[in-house]
Amino acid sequence: MQQRKYLVLGALGLVGRAVVAALDRERSADVIAVSRRQPDFETNARFLSVDLVDRAACEAAFGAPELADVSHVVYAALYEKPELIAGWRDPEQILINTGMLRNVLDFVEPTEHLTLLQGTKAYGAHVAPMRLPGKERAPRHRHDNFYWTQEDLVRERAARGGWSFSVLRPQIVCGTALGSPMNMVMAIGVFASIMRELGEPLAFPGGSGFVTEATDADLLADAILWCGREAACRGETFNVTNGDVLEWGALWPSIAAVFGMRAAPPQSRCLTEVMPEHAAVWDAIVARHGLRPTRTADLVGASWQFADAVFGFGGGAPSTLLSTIKIRQHGFGRCVDTEDMFVRQLRSLQAQRILPL
Repeated sequence: MQQRKYLVLGALGLVGRAVVAALDRERSADVIAVSRRQPDFETNARFLSVDLVDRAACEAAFGAPELADVSHVVYAALYEKPELIAGWRDPEQILINTGMLRNVLDFVEPTEHLTLLQGTKAYGAHVAPMRLPGKERAPRHRHDNFYWTQEDLVRERAARGGWSFSVLRPQIVCGTALGSPMNMVMAIGVFASIMRELGEPLAFPGGSGFVTEATDADLLADAILWCGREAACRGETFNVTNGDVLEWGALWPSIAAVFGMRAAPPQSRCLTEVMPEHAAVWDAIVARHGLRPTRTADLVGASWQFADAVFGFGGGAPSTLLSTIKIRQHGFGRCVDTEDMFVRQLRSLQAQRILPL
């Protein structure tokens, strides 16, 4: 049997990095990883620096003979506007994200399988309160979304090329990535570190009265690799979450304990506005604790905006729950305790000297 060859796009993001790490652990495939930056971790993958918006660069990179036998493509690349939340409904964002995927598929296609990533926005959660729980069999929510244009492109190319695909829909993906625009673990860790440095207790900064879910990036990576190998997953869409419910207030004492802090009653605050004002505080934390020399902007990126949305800042946040019955019925039964996940991932960032002990 020919060894599988994976092409992982967006390889330094939350999802792509976890996929590369999972393939490293398996050591059963040749891995070509694509990002604009070089990796900051040890890996067996061969990294290509390619800007997916640049069509000429894509042709030069993906048209190379050594990519002609790629068996699996994991498309985890994403373009976000500087105004993150508003950008989700921006026509230009749709055009750019669709164009990036086209710039890949015009020059390299898998011989076996492609995995495409979507999310809760597929159920219109960013437009209006969604019907609970979100189920894959629901018709497309009627709003403009690059999910639909990308999926249509993949369906067309798969039918023509004779390969299969799967679509995965996680929610609040949590893992390790620097500068990701939607990284809750990094946002929470930097927020807690700065509050501790300022001598404040850890007060939840968002709203209340809603529940949601999260997805461990490692669990998602396992689901991606599983989908690529299971014939029953061809052409299917699956929700993927940890399998439990996330209510931020219940989680907050465990977050505080990681940093040796006292959890205080909620105190609503807009992190997008407040946290950039404390950039110098973070610089002092880095120097005093001997952390990796990174600025808050390099670590958190646009994730302050995402945190405000996910935390329900300003009140009125709707619950967002996804059914994972379908993926379990198809044979993927892995689950993760979300509270344990946050504690583990924050402590991992401390061990890597990205966050202070």
